[in-house]
Amino acid sequence: MSGFPQRRLRRLRRTPALRAAVRETRLSCADFVYPVFVVEDAAAAGPVASMPGVARHTLETLPREIESLAALGLPAVLLFGVPAGKDAVASRAGAADAAVPRAIARVREVAPGLAVMTDICLCSYTDHGHCGVVRGRQVHNDDTLEILGRMAVAHARAGADLVAPSGMMDGMVAAIRAALDAAGFHEVGILSYAVKYASSFYGPFREAAESAPEFGDRRGYQMDPANAREALAEARLDLDEGADMIMVKPALPYLDVIRRVREAFPSAPLAAYQVSGEFSMIKAAAERGWLDERRAAMEALTAIKRAGADVLITYFAKAAAQWLQSEPA
Repeated sequence: MSGFPQRRLRRLRRTPALRAAVRETRLSCADFVYPVFVVEDAAAAGPVASMPGVARHTLETLPREIESLAALGLPAVLLFGVPAGKDAVASRAGAADAAVPRAIARVREVAPGLAVMTDICLCSYTDHGHCGVVRGRQVHNDDTLEILGRMAVAHARAGADLVAPSGMMDGMVAAIRAALDAAGFHEVGILSYAVKYASSFYGPFREAAESAPEFGDRRGYQMDPANAREALAEARLDLDEGADMIMVKPALPYLDVIRRVREAFPSAPLAAYQVSGEFSMIKAAAERGWLDERRAAMEALTAIKRAGADVLITYFAKAAAQWLQSEPA
């Protein structure tokens, strides 16, 4: 008989050991990637006010951060650069002596086994804050692709394992793959921000990366939050162009999209980015005593993995690694 009282599902929820034994979704340190901001101007370094616990690093302070990540068993970092000077065509984006290429070298010195991913986008490097070259007041897709290719090659030459284009330019994966191959970096992979929504949850990041647009917004090239079927088209295009891994961003407001992408492309490695606004909301509520930070953060990360993500890019990575190493909450 299958009905009550013969079957009582609560029997396997009574103790922490029983709950752990039947747990369907499990988090581990190996799931996490930690985003790291590196600045060229030391005066811009220090805590990010809207992201408690997150800081912008110089090349001098970066090694200590990398050592702490490696000691926690985290497998990878995603590097973002903030240049000291910006212009309309993102001149520093492809420079060999820019923050990210130099940071890659520091990571390699301190933790050679850590996987290094680098963000490939122009928003932090342009004086107008948009993700591509602007003609008039419009972002010009095709003029942007060559710059993205140069940026990717500069990062690959410095030792990046994966480059991660995030600007939502059509054809960006194909252009970067062609540039990497032409330069002899056939082994460097591409993690594409294939499904990136024009989200209101990016605000704290834009403070950290100094990347708020000077005019307009990014709805002309990032995805409409109302669309889910379009996400499958974006993911398919990037995989066909040569992406080795794809991403959905943000994560928690788009669990349904993560699930759709997972089911449509079951063999493709799938990342999800728990973005700055998701992180800062939990931190702010916890500071006010409205939420238990640890439980809320781990619940959110579990939900993202349960939806189908293989890789979780999150500002909670350090804390989550420590929580996983301690007794269950």
